[in-house]
Amino acid sequence: MQIAQPPMFRDARLYQILFLSLFLLLGTGTRDWTLHPEIVATAIATCCITQWIWSIRSTPLTPITSPLRHPSLPSALITALGLSMLLRTEHIGTMMLAGAIAISSKFLLKVNGKHLFNPTNIGIVAAVVLTHDAWISPGQWGESSWYALLFLGAGGVVVQRVGRWDTTGAFLGSYALLELGRNLWLGWTWDVLLHRLTSGSLLVFSLFMITDPRTIPNARVARLVWAIAIALLAFILRNVYFIPTAVFWSLFALAPLSVVLDLIWAAPRFAWLADGDSKAKDDGEAEKAETEKKNYLLTPNF
Repeated sequence: MQIAQPPMFRDARLYQILFLSLFLLLGTGTRDWTLHPEIVATAIATCCITQWIWSIRSTPLTPITSPLRHPSLPSALITALGLSMLLRTEHIGTMMLAGAIAISSKFLLKVNGKHLFNPTNIGIVAAVVLTHDAWISPGQWGESSWYALLFLGAGGVVVQRVGRWDTTGAFLGSYALLELGRNLWLGWTWDVLLHRLTSGSLLVFSLFMITDPRTIPNARVARLVWAIAIALLAFILRNVYFIPTAVFWSLFALAPLSVVLDLIWAAPRFAWLADGDSKAKDDGEAEKAETEKKNYLLTPNF
């Protein structure tokens, strides 16, 4: 007889919160990040409060529901931890802006109930573009192999829980092939390629950001096309225009492509289930896919 897991062990968001928290502590403890505790606290407070406010406006809480027990709180914490890890700023106001925009985008920028942009990604881009004291530090993790193994192991658990290994594999595989071709063309040694592909920031992006099930295409073939397109644009921005933070700008630029791909390849939308089970609905039956496509075309987006 199979023993059912408690709901908390079936929710991939809790695993992601745990791993991101550990990575944050690891980075500040071993990489000497210039990260202030008050900035992290600001990110967490801003994201959670903004999530709660928007949730009340969308679906009012019952009298017995506490903000701390709201089902959307894990998602807000993930966004806050992502901002704390990837965005650098010396001012509390800048982090408040990033957190407020990140969470608000989930409610204001939607198509058929799906987020148009990855919340952490749009928060980072907004802070960098709108202020003069925010930046991304892509080399903050270095290229140590043990970091790479740690990220792959922890990230693999989360990606497996939501069933999105195809997205990570398509992105990393296509990006690696492009870098391999460039490496061979220029006649560089293999250690240069390894240096490029074991970047901690690249792996964190591949395992924890590009796989967000609420912003990526629903159908598997669409996810593969989408991930390869992001890898190609990131490769061009990184090696032609020499933008070290290319992956973040590529995701932001191509996020709306997910909407188009969902129209071409219809499939049931991912949902965090009420019992905590984080498995996506099967991409399966044609009838369900056709129904989803019709709803997509006919349902107004408010």
